[in-house]
Amino acid sequence: MESLYNLDSKTLAFKLAELALTKKADDIKILDLRKITTIADFFVICTAHSEPQVKAVADAILEGAKKDGETVWHKEGTNMKSWVLLDFVDVVVHVFLKDTRAFYSLEKLWGDAEITEVTDEEPKGRSVTKAAKPKTIKKPAAKKTSEKKPAAKKPAAKRKPAKR
Repeated sequence: MESLYNLDSKTLAFKLAELALTKKADDIKILDLRKITTIADFFVICTAHSEPQVKAVADAILEGAKKDGETVWHKEGTNMKSWVLLDFVDVVVHVFLKDTRAFYSLEKLWGDAEITEVTDEEPKGRSVTKAAKPKTIKKPAAKKTSEKKPAAKKPAAKRKPAKR
């Protein structure tokens, strides 16, 4: 495997996604954030089905990247094991448990990003990537509101003096 150190961020994102596949991570998606934010160029988001698998996927990504000359700049959640974040500066990897991923819903949060799904459809372990159709969300048209008149004031009811 060639060195990741000099690779562009897109190639790095796909290499890290392939490393997640080696530990049977599911629902791997790469979000292209380059036109949306400067936080990172890409997010790699994947699901593991148990805490040990979250750790195994994160460890495989760290070890594979290190072997190829790429180092993680920051990591979080390695003790929690329901969500591990690996920050490679231009690429941020999120390894989630299924419920945690559904709760945080990063794909919806970054809904304007172009999403690429990474799958392992070949029994020989060859990864296949397919680009997801960009989702266009139609917002309802703004309703035209006519200028409303303030409500007419009603006269106050007369009070009877209290009996003593």
